[in-house]
Amino acid sequence: MDAALCLWRFGLGARQGDLQAIADDPRDLLRSEVTEHAVPIPVGPQLHSSADLMVSLIAFNRQVKAEREKPAVTAVSVEKAMTETDNRMDKAGMAAAPTMPPPMSKDKPADVANKRPYLPQQILLAEVDARFNGTVRQPLIGFGERLAMFWANHFSVAIGKGGDVHMLAGAFEREAIRPHIFGNFEDMLVAVETHPAMLFFLDNQQSIGPNSPANKNGKRGLNENLAREIMELHTLGVDGGYNQADVTELARIITGWTVYRDENRPGPVGRFSFNANSHEPGDHAVMGITYADAGMEQGRRALRDLAHHPSTARHLAFKLARHFVSDQPPVALVTKIAAAYTKSHGDLAATYLAMLDAEEAWDPTLKKLRPPLDFVTAVLRSSDVKPKPEQIVSVLKALGQPFWDPSGPNGFSDVSDSWGSSEGLATRIDAASLFAHQVGGGIDPRDFVADRFGPLLTRETAQAVQRAETKPQGLTMAFLSPEFQRR
Repeated sequence: MDAALCLWRFGLGARQGDLQAIADDPRDLLRSEVTEHAVPIPVGPQLHSSADLMVSLIAFNRQVKAEREKPAVTAVSVEKAMTETDNRMDKAGMAAAPTMPPPMSKDKPADVANKRPYLPQQILLAEVDARFNGTVRQPLIGFGERLAMFWANHFSVAIGKGGDVHMLAGAFEREAIRPHIFGNFEDMLVAVETHPAMLFFLDNQQSIGPNSPANKNGKRGLNENLAREIMELHTLGVDGGYNQADVTELARIITGWTVYRDENRPGPVGRFSFNANSHEPGDHAVMGITYADAGMEQGRRALRDLAHHPSTARHLAFKLARHFVSDQPPVALVTKIAAAYTKSHGDLAATYLAMLDAEEAWDPTLKKLRPPLDFVTAVLRSSDVKPKPEQIVSVLKALGQPFWDPSGPNGFSDVSDSWGSSEGLATRIDAASLFAHQVGGGIDPRDFVADRFGPLLTRETAQAVQRAETKPQGLTMAFLSPEFQRR
């Protein structure tokens, strides 16, 4: 049973032969993915750094603007010339030549920009392909990849915010999250909050210290979005013991945290920048601790203390236990995880091991319904179907979990009830059937459930698959079975 739980609860799902491959010592192999810091790195020709992507986006926007303006001017010029020609012909008592082409429509001017692929979406598709047809297929168990998904949702950014975030969401996950998955939470926190994608998403580049040199006219002001989400979502939790005054003071501390994007002046375009002119001067107190005015370091110190706060330990422990074990995780399990986090001073590897070593995490009852992202990942990995990224994006959107595009900074729900509606389950049936018809003909559904589920396989599922009239129908039933849908 442990091998099946390793793959289906803590991993990405079983491929052919995986259960047998880890059968001798599944828990030790799972722990080794932590101790060896096993997290794949997405690769691809379009997966550049955030700085390079910002430079490309600026150039793309400039080209689009030029292309939109050029045909519009051409359309007006052509129509003006045609009108002048008609007037001259009327005065001469002549009809216009029938071979003369009609003027361009005012309603639909020739717009070259409409034919240009939207660069941020092209980059997003490359990021999707690198994960679903790359990183999710590489590891034996995939605990590190699951953690990458977990932290990307914990520190959510949404591509729907606009072109900047759309362009940088993948780089954000590659640069701020993956390198720190098995490191210290403090380092991940600083990397996340100073990444251009997060600064754009929560508008911190617009936050100006009320008494800063940049606000001499008093017309610009403080934006508390990033400070609020740092405390409420990223560290302490909503019941973490802070108040509105703490949010405001943290917002003042991180004024000046912005992104350099002036292409007309020398500087690291697309990179984090501390703008001292926009920074609110003075000492500021957050949750009883006063931080001296030290520029950028003032904010780093505040983040460091938030990362090591007892409320952060409890908040992260609960979220990890809820994600991997059950919607209402055992109190004893949460306590063990939080204690390991505190004792190790925020060492994430030690924190994960405390969860994996706790017997409460190995209850064989499959309690959690897979969110759409987990479901699609398991389908593709277990069946070796390799769809185009456009189809993956489309399916996830239909299932209600559009890739990297939650409706708010709190990310997608990690509770089963959010995904168990009749409409959502009906869409899962469609998705399961879609992918089942793409599976190679060499896979027998009966062998599939026996090999992938092992001891999890129930008589009901085995009989249902056995009675299927076609292979796609049998695989669809396998994908929709309780063994597949829950972990």
